[in-house]
Amino acid sequence: MHQPTPSPAAAGTAARPDARPLHVRFTRSLFGQVLIALVLGVVLGLAAPEFAAKLKPLGDAFIKLIKMLIGPIVFCVVVAGICGAGELKKVGRVGVKAVIYFEIVTTIALALGIALAYVFQPGAGMNVNPASLDASAMSAYVDNASKMASGGTVDFLLKLIPGTMVGAFANGDVLQVLLISVLFGCALSLTGETGKPLVRVIDNLSQTLFKMMSFIIKLAPLGVLGAVAFTVGKYGIGSLKQLGFLVVLFYGAVVMFVLVVLGTVMRMAGFSVLKLIRYLRAELLVVLGTASSDSVLPQVMRKLEFMGIRKSVVGLVIPTGYSFNLDAFSIYLTLAAVFIAQATNTPLAMGDLLGILAVALVTSKGAHGIPGSAIVILAATLSAHPAIPAIGLVLVLSVDWFIGIARAVGNLVGNCVATVVVAAWEKDIDRERAHGVLNGTIAATELEEGMPAPAPLAPGLAADAPVQTRAGMPGGAAGG
Repeated sequence: MHQPTPSPAAAGTAARPDARPLHVRFTRSLFGQVLIALVLGVVLGLAAPEFAAKLKPLGDAFIKLIKMLIGPIVFCVVVAGICGAGELKKVGRVGVKAVIYFEIVTTIALALGIALAYVFQPGAGMNVNPASLDASAMSAYVDNASKMASGGTVDFLLKLIPGTMVGAFANGDVLQVLLISVLFGCALSLTGETGKPLVRVIDNLSQTLFKMMSFIIKLAPLGVLGAVAFTVGKYGIGSLKQLGFLVVLFYGAVVMFVLVVLGTVMRMAGFSVLKLIRYLRAELLVVLGTASSDSVLPQVMRKLEFMGIRKSVVGLVIPTGYSFNLDAFSIYLTLAAVFIAQATNTPLAMGDLLGILAVALVTSKGAHGIPGSAIVILAATLSAHPAIPAIGLVLVLSVDWFIGIARAVGNLVGNCVATVVVAAWEKDIDRERAHGVLNGTIAATELEEGMPAPAPLAPGLAADAPVQTRAGMPGGAAGG
């Protein structure tokens, strides 16, 4: 793969230390602003809970603004990436390797949830009588869960096909947009010289969309402030004490999975998961405040390309991973199922545990984009395994939002690791640049301040081949 050679001037710009005082750099950075907003949200929720609860629209509006651009950005990045990959065989190879990785890691996550629930017994001793639980709390989730359970894998696959091309973008379904993008990108790639002007238009359009995203991402502190203030104002900080052993165990499980499982995978690829987390700290804080990994999808794609991963790999792995590689969600799915069985004194044999794992391996793939997805997918899983009373879902409804924070953060880290691993597997990552970015020797400040104008492509150069721009940044829709 062609790698850019930074010019002395560009290298000097990237390596030059910021002379501003530490507190100024902190407050001007996205990470610092989001962290300050997080603290202010907690303080405001405690001091003025009624007022804080009314700030929910700030968080909702921020997430809606991000989601507004996700479909077009995924389309542009995937199409430009496929056209620049050189050959369609390579695109197919990346897709196959990504799916193999997803299935292996997801299975490990599901097994971890079962193992931790079996060892620590979080629901033991609750002695809940299913007949005493209020079924009305589950009414909003029953229809969706029954449709998923009855539809099965075939129904899920059919839903990947949108009613119309426009409908996929209007509904914001990432997998449907991805399907259209892959088909369009493959067709455009096969048109040869005739399609090159359109490739350039799409690549330039993606530059504009990411510039729009750079405007919106500056509102992240307001979004986090609104989401956190609402949560603390409505539930109170004391509610954290009432979450119980299940929440503590789940958070610990996510940390263990990231550090041990994903850490090992990253080491095998030649990188450090802790350095990757540090590099993505601002995005992870936004997810922590909003409990939604959708809110940072475009920005994360930019940052992964900035660290030297080929555009076609980022464009295929990240959007696909949002539905097929939900690591933290998978842990929760099996952990919560066994928790409900323990709480209701439902005996589970080894065959039952393996059955839960097998069912969850299928149902976990349909989580993204479903309202109340965690409860709906958990209900669908229990419906396919009737030994566990589905009414027990009422037990976890009250803590679902808090658990959702760790789910979103864990899912995001898992997808970023998957992208790095598949890129390393395909040799589609500039290792020298990646280590420079992760070690902090290549500054990434431009990612928070917007992108430079796209550099012109040399005649015959692939659309996503790295092009030298300022500060040694590779060209392309998200790297520029």
